[in-house]
Amino acid sequence: MTQANTARREGDDFQARQFWLRAGRLLDADSPILRVGFESGPRSYDDIWVEYESGRGPRTLDGRTLSREHIQCKWHVSPGSYGYRELIDPAFINADKQSLLQRAHGAHLTHAASGEPVQFTLLTNWHPDRADPLRTVMGTRSGAIRVDRLFDTKTDKSKTGTVRKEWREHLALDDASLRQFVGTLAFGMATDSLDSYREQLDMLFAYVGLRRIPAHESAFPYDDVVYKWLGQGRLEFDRASFRRVCAQEGLVAEGKPRPIVYGVKSFTHAVDRLEDRCARVLDFVPEFDERYIRDETEWTIALYPALKTFLLQAAQDSERPRLALDTHTTLAFAAGSVLNTKIGRIVELEQRSPVRQIWAADDAEWNPAWPDLELKEIIIDASRQEMAVAVAITHNIASDVRAYVERSLPQVGRILVAGPSVGASPNAIVNGRHAFELARSLAAEVKSRSSAASGKTTHLFIAGPNALTFYLGQQQLVMGRVCLYEYDFDGGQDRSYKSSLTLPVI
Repeated sequence: MTQANTARREGDDFQARQFWLRAGRLLDADSPILRVGFESGPRSYDDIWVEYESGRGPRTLDGRTLSREHIQCKWHVSPGSYGYRELIDPAFINADKQSLLQRAHGAHLTHAASGEPVQFTLLTNWHPDRADPLRTVMGTRSGAIRVDRLFDTKTDKSKTGTVRKEWREHLALDDASLRQFVGTLAFGMATDSLDSYREQLDMLFAYVGLRRIPAHESAFPYDDVVYKWLGQGRLEFDRASFRRVCAQEGLVAEGKPRPIVYGVKSFTHAVDRLEDRCARVLDFVPEFDERYIRDETEWTIALYPALKTFLLQAAQDSERPRLALDTHTTLAFAAGSVLNTKIGRIVELEQRSPVRQIWAADDAEWNPAWPDLELKEIIIDASRQEMAVAVAITHNIASDVRAYVERSLPQVGRILVAGPSVGASPNAIVNGRHAFELARSLAAEVKSRSSAASGKTTHLFIAGPNALTFYLGQQQLVMGRVCLYEYDFDGGQDRSYKSSLTLPVI
């Protein structure tokens, strides 16, 4: 098979799996998705479209809820990047005349010129070039164009001004029309492999009652059936029609009790939005400007109380609640502190990385061969009474934490560094039982080494999966007073740490 044929086949599978990730949720009565279309929208944004129930769609950057999203899928067999000029070059989409941006504008005139909250998303496994001005005007979490950033200069001589000028001239628009149009654009980076999307679908199908395909089977019939429907002219589906065609194809599985999933988000996943599949979602996204909280006092006076109320209600509603946490580290830890081990519930956690799984404290028997924690203590000044803890699971943060402590925490005299015995890695933790036991053993070490009994604060820095962070939060009572910190991963401020929430809240 030639590379071109391989690319075409993989591109078709990619588009089909993106369709199923959205259409499958039509079988969930709690999903806000009302209708899904395949190859039936405006040209070049016709791969997939999704219509949401009024007031229940994902939030846009200006705080409104989407009513409709049109998605253009573009798959590449080799890695690459793109910038703002590729969007006005027809060759980028293998066209002769119209660029992707022109086609997006045509779709905008058809579906969003009146100001309706509609979004046009390019979903591709290529990434925006970090050196290109396009990257600076894209939301780091949502992928949507930040209109305020694109129009933050007055002249066309700046980098963002150059983007405005070239796009404006390419589309023959004035600034006001360009502003309205670009506010509907978004760019999703499909970072997962085709196999990973198949794993995501397996979880979704188990939840909504569709037939699951064993991972060892090479054939994945869901990739092909949607194109057969396309050939039959079945292009658009609502809840009833989609269930009907799935039943006709023998895709509906025997009914089983489905877990109720509760979602908490402080950022929006580019592909897998919690609102599409969770019974309830606590949305903190409006409280943040990308990664950064708008008002630091909100951690304590607004976010934590809302989180506590939401999670305690979830624990009342379900004997075994399942959580999806698309959140900052602080909120994952705080969630664990609310649903601590005394609450009498086993909490299941959706863990996205390195592959998507469901973790729970009882999901496996303990295996002594699993990596243990290695502990190292760094003494800065033995006369200082407080301690910092650097949890270095996915990558080593010891030097960053030390630099911050020496610069900003004069009361801290030592740092306890805890990392996996196999070295920091996204694969260092095997499952939920492993994460739970590591959290419990670390909490015991913190208790024995800290001065918690005297009311001093332990300063906690975490680089690890949210599931581990949640389980560590469940041990907060053991560790005593804990102050959490967030790291500036995106470099939008100073690439350092900033304190967030101190628990218990007094």
